[in-house]
Amino acid sequence: MTNMLKSYIKLLLLLLFYKSQSQGISERKLKDSIQTLRALVQDEEIEISDRIVSAEKVSKFAKQLDLDSLLLINNRNLSYLYYTKGYSDKYTQINFDNLNLAKKLSDTSGLATAYFNLGGIYEFIKFKNDSAYYYYRKALKQYDYLNDVPNKVNSLIAIADIQDTEKDYIGSEENAVLAINFLNILPKNEGNLDALWSLNNLLGVTSQNLNRFEKALSYHDIAQDIANKMDDGDYNETITINNKASVYRKLKNYTKALELYRSLINKRDVYEPYDKTFYPLIIDNLAYTKVLSGSKDFESISKMLYEAYDISKSLNDDITKLAVTIDLSKYYKSRELKDSTLKYAEKAYKLSKQISSNDILLESMIILSEFKPEAEAKRYLYEHIRLTDSLLKVERNVGNKFARIELETDQIEAENEQISKENFYLLLLSGILLLTGILVYTIISQRSKNKELKLVQEQQKANEEIYNLMLGQQDKVEEARAQEKIRVSKDLHDGILGRLFGVRLSLDSLNFSDGKEAMMNRSNYIDQLKTIEDDIRKISHEMNADFVSGSGFMDIVSELVENQTKAYGFTNDFNYTDDFSWEFIPNKTKINIYRILQESMQNIYKHAEAKHVKIDILREKDQIIIYIVDDGKGFDTTKSKKGIGLKNMNSRVKDVKGEILFFSELEKGTKVQVKIPYIT
Repeated sequence: MTNMLKSYIKLLLLLLFYKSQSQGISERKLKDSIQTLRALVQDEEIEISDRIVSAEKVSKFAKQLDLDSLLLINNRNLSYLYYTKGYSDKYTQINFDNLNLAKKLSDTSGLATAYFNLGGIYEFIKFKNDSAYYYYRKALKQYDYLNDVPNKVNSLIAIADIQDTEKDYIGSEENAVLAINFLNILPKNEGNLDALWSLNNLLGVTSQNLNRFEKALSYHDIAQDIANKMDDGDYNETITINNKASVYRKLKNYTKALELYRSLINKRDVYEPYDKTFYPLIIDNLAYTKVLSGSKDFESISKMLYEAYDISKSLNDDITKLAVTIDLSKYYKSRELKDSTLKYAEKAYKLSKQISSNDILLESMIILSEFKPEAEAKRYLYEHIRLTDSLLKVERNVGNKFARIELETDQIEAENEQISKENFYLLLLSGILLLTGILVYTIISQRSKNKELKLVQEQQKANEEIYNLMLGQQDKVEEARAQEKIRVSKDLHDGILGRLFGVRLSLDSLNFSDGKEAMMNRSNYIDQLKTIEDDIRKISHEMNADFVSGSGFMDIVSELVENQTKAYGFTNDFNYTDDFSWEFIPNKTKINIYRILQESMQNIYKHAEAKHVKIDILREKDQIIIYIVDDGKGFDTTKSKKGIGLKNMNSRVKDVKGEILFFSELEKGTKVQVKIPYIT
């Protein structure tokens, strides 16, 4: 039996040896493959698609071998290849993966790169400047920790550009100046000169937006000097010249503005390879500057404006096309040609709504309010007032918005750091307890083994004596065993257990002290987070007037119902079902639902003399059903109603391919039923 057991053990060890050998060979093969594939990834002469395939295989093998550092390095290369190839979804996902991996490895450089790439994703792919600002700020902190000045500059440029877009001109100016200070300590190579040009150009544009025109010109002069120092700065110079012309036009120095715009016509071969939309923009600016200067060269002006319009249309460049369209309207307005003025003002109005250009939308509404009949003119004027008020609210809050993002980020990081410390101390304490337990167990076990060994030795010695003496000796050994057990028991009870009890009491006291402090700290942080949550909810409500938020749409509608019924002096009963995915419903549908409810309550207030209104929003299969019931005086549904309120409601329902029905009897109130397709 013993020989069989030994043979079995030998066989088992042999199998384990061969298994480990084969596993070692397999790992070596994978590592060799990784080296070969990494060389292919770095080979720029190979097609990008093939390099991507090789890089994806490296990531796969690195995961199999748990080589996280290699995985992060390779994923950064793969991220660049996805970006170059235009795989936006894969590029987004791998940067989130890299962020998590860099956090796991505490790789500051990896964190900085992932944060910066995510900032670009949210700025240029997802068009969410709040999130882009958040990630750029996180990247800036990591680059600051690494003292990576070039990338600090890149982060500051990105942040300043977002602030300029969001009209936080002061914040944009501060970060641009800070970036210039960093750039001034770097070598004056082509890349750094290009960054300096970009920052001075941004400061020029920002100063113009702040109506500091002389300051704007000085920044553009600096930018032009930098462009002239660059090896390849001709295109940069044309942009600066165009921006300087814009400032001179604001200063009403039309002669200088026209001179600069005309100089750009002759530089078409410089900027056309970079941007085909630049030429139509220039001739549009040139033509409209002529209009502002009072030129009567109508033939030349018309020719340039229509040339710009046709080119922008052929290039599908809606931004330039919109600029030309509003300039055409203003051109015909200056000539007092009403029909043409209205034609292009209406085109500008529609196009500016499509591409969310609020500045030109406001201009078009002013022109339409001047030339449309009185009723329509009032509608455009009221719309202009509402939009202006909305934009003013946004502008007032935009500076605070970025400050809040920074504050929230710092608070979250501080909380995470505190939690990390607590987890570290808890882990350290657990480790000490575990080591103490292992040490105590080892000591007791070793002591027991030593005693047993000593008894065995004594027994062997006794066996050498004569048989008769062995029996007596055995009794002594048994007695010694009993005494030893008693002694060991006393040692355990009076010594070891006493010490363990003391340690446990000390730990209980320590845990009580730390736990209370931790609990108070957590409570404090939770209270702070609740306060921040309330602030965010308030801003969200102010800034989401376009109903982009899906989950909060019913909150917005509830607020509308509550505010209007309170203002109109009647009570309400508002109910809605929860089985909608509002975030997937088009904004157009949500806007029309909001306006239908608003218009309906206005009609009730103006005509029904009601005291109570009941509103239900339900879902029936693939339809959104809205019931609006009031207890007012009602009306005869067989007679035609010419009120603009009902026409607006019908128009809005028709706009979303819905159906509206009115049920009413005199003195018995009115019920409105709206059915709208539920599209997910």
